[in-house]
Amino acid sequence: MGGGRYQIGSPYQVAGRWFTPKEQPNYDKTGPASWYGEAFNRRMTSNGEWFDMDRLTAAHPTLPLPSYAMVTNVSNGATIIVRINDRGPFVGPRIIDLSKQSASALGYLRKGTTKVRVQYIGPAPLNDNGTHLAAMNIELKNGTPLRRMIAAASKGGSDLVQVTQADPDQQESYEEQPEQAFAQSLPSPVNYFVQAGTFADPDNAERLRLEFVNIGPVQVAELTGFDGPVYRMRVGPFDNLNDAQIALNQIHGYGLPDAHLLESHLQQASLQ
Repeated sequence: MGGGRYQIGSPYQVAGRWFTPKEQPNYDKTGPASWYGEAFNRRMTSNGEWFDMDRLTAAHPTLPLPSYAMVTNVSNGATIIVRINDRGPFVGPRIIDLSKQSASALGYLRKGTTKVRVQYIGPAPLNDNGTHLAAMNIELKNGTPLRRMIAAASKGGSDLVQVTQADPDQQESYEEQPEQAFAQSLPSPVNYFVQAGTFADPDNAERLRLEFVNIGPVQVAELTGFDGPVYRMRVGPFDNLNDAQIALNQIHGYGLPDAHLLESHLQQASLQ
């Protein structure tokens, strides 16, 4: 957790719905919450961080990234502070998508969804190894008012360094996988693609291809599978990571949770 970049982003469309990210200092909404975990663990979030399902993080369609919000489970009163570092959810009336750990802390992991109240607090620091977020949750337990939480946590956060270092799970660093790595040290120029998936049904592949042409250029490669031809679909190229991430969010909205980002140098940008 931490790193990445500050961003609000441009309006974007997912499955026919428009979302407009913006500063919302008085954001206070109640609605359904879902959670996400293993399928997205160790993947890059919308602002360039690594998603860790065991951290108190969340995805929100329009709040600034990264930022803090207080989330309360209306059914049992449990409350936590989460770091919003991703976009979503894009299903029905859901207003926030929480990490597996956040859902567990709020007591709805087995239930899957619950009604929550989301209250925006303010921007989160970029370089947070978990210490500042832990301090925020301590301030929550201490009853610190929302508008004073960030300043109070910043003063006391250094006292928590040894606590977080003593927990090896909080210090775990992930090794980047070849198709998910976006190391800044790689030479330019770079293209970004969304690997939408591989489909055995040609009619299904064609239907999705026609849908995705509104998102970006679509490449389809026919490959040999165990039971005959399969069709690998990729959307792109995009010349910057932000546009690629918006496209990824849109494709997730079509019910393809395994879609992910790829990085290719221009001379290696073929679908094969």
